[in-house]
Amino acid sequence: MFRKISVLVLAGATALTMAGCGSGGGSGDSTATSGGGDSKITMGFSQVGAESGWRTANTKSVQESAKDAGIDLKFSDAQQKQENQIKAIRSFIQQKVDVIAFSPVVESGWDTVLKEAQSAKIPVILTDRAVDSKDTSLYKTFLGSDFVEEGKKAGQWLVDEYKDSKDTVNIVELQGTTGSAPANDRKSGFQGVISADPKFKVIASQSGDFTRAKGKEVMEAFLKSNPDIDVLYAHNDDMGLGAIEAIEGAGKVPGKDIKIITVDAVHDGMQALADGKINYIVECSPLLGPQLMDLAKKVVKGEQVPARVVTEETTFTQDQAKEALPNRKY
Repeated sequence: MFRKISVLVLAGATALTMAGCGSGGGSGDSTATSGGGDSKITMGFSQVGAESGWRTANTKSVQESAKDAGIDLKFSDAQQKQENQIKAIRSFIQQKVDVIAFSPVVESGWDTVLKEAQSAKIPVILTDRAVDSKDTSLYKTFLGSDFVEEGKKAGQWLVDEYKDSKDTVNIVELQGTTGSAPANDRKSGFQGVISADPKFKVIASQSGDFTRAKGKEVMEAFLKSNPDIDVLYAHNDDMGLGAIEAIEGAGKVPGKDIKIITVDAVHDGMQALADGKINYIVECSPLLGPQLMDLAKKVVKGEQVPARVVTEETTFTQDQAKEALPNRKY
């Protein structure tokens, strides 16, 4: 990358410039302890997993920021399983941590455990992904990107790219983890933009689970069943990078024979964009750690925080990727 992220917050929030949208059974807890801060806060953090370069960078940002902020971090990797994450949150409640933060594996099914945290008077912060609970009192704030907007940006590039074409544009879509907020929202945002023009047709759409290996596997199946593919829209860089392997394996040229749009802007994705194998990337920054620690300190003190903190992010073309790569932090 690198660019400055400006944080859009309601009155009372602090705007930060960040340096920066994944082990077993929820029991792989490790504690990172540091001094240096007056507040002695213990945070329980449940991560989705380690499914992508984005998620790895997100985990690193959280762990390093906790250390810098003097917050004791109890970290758990859910390995992309909701049951592991619920188990971890209950463990944090039993340990009487001061605050719980987590990035939900999927949107639904959280009310029971969040009510348990609320009953224990432990504030909860959602990071990166939202939940679909109608009871917004169950968490203090949601920090993360606008996934619908990311999908819209991807769709708008496609509309602009083919504005002079009258021919049908056949699109295949690699969705993120089924039921997850980024998968749902990136799909709806994209579809909302391209549906205005009937020449854009999504001929196949399937989850690649946000992983490079699954992205390759699903793209191989797409290529076998759909010989005439014009565009691939992948919900993250890692799936797009896996798809590139499948496209090249089929004797086609990624970025030319099949145009590729992805989301994230991690280093490997940006390199593929600079090399012309990806055509456009919508940014989603993983470096949420500094903001998360700032919010954690405020909610533990009982201060008011905005219900939604949105990170403003950019997009990259090939030339922009070449310019940004030397200074990328992830």
